[in-house]
Amino acid sequence: MPLLSILRFPDPRLKLPSEPVTEFDARLKRLAEDLLETMRAAPGVGMTAAHVGVPKRIVVIELDRQKEPQFYVNPKVLSASPEIAVHEEGSVSMPGAVEEISRPRSIRVAYYDLDGTHHESDADGFLATCLQHEIDQLDGIFWLQRLSRLKRERLIRKWEKSHR
Repeated sequence: MPLLSILRFPDPRLKLPSEPVTEFDARLKRLAEDLLETMRAAPGVGMTAAHVGVPKRIVVIELDRQKEPQFYVNPKVLSASPEIAVHEEGSVSMPGAVEEISRPRSIRVAYYDLDGTHHESDADGFLATCLQHEIDQLDGIFWLQRLSRLKRERLIRKWEKSHR
């Protein structure tokens, strides 16, 4: 399976909303497998098709290599808990940059699997953070937008300096 080219910050395509997947076919499954291999090589724990310039609503998350990776097609947050959790986040599109971000501790998400079967499930802790992070990306919200202006500017300067 070929590794895909990951868009790098500040590529403007990272700010574009992704279109819903409408065809659940062999091409979708091939894209999903290519995303998984690309994410593993990056390395990362979550990735969207938007990260490789494909504006389709597909996410892969693999928090534990001992378990099956999870694919979420057209994911949508249905509800979120009022409790907040803080986790370090980063992006395969901005390697090496991390910062703490606050998000709801748990969520309920609706999505389709690669065969087009509808699911709803609850996620909490780091999985909830990862899903919210990747769904933001599908909506054209790059993770830096969740930071205060001061933190965002400081992180960008530091990252740009280390990638010259």
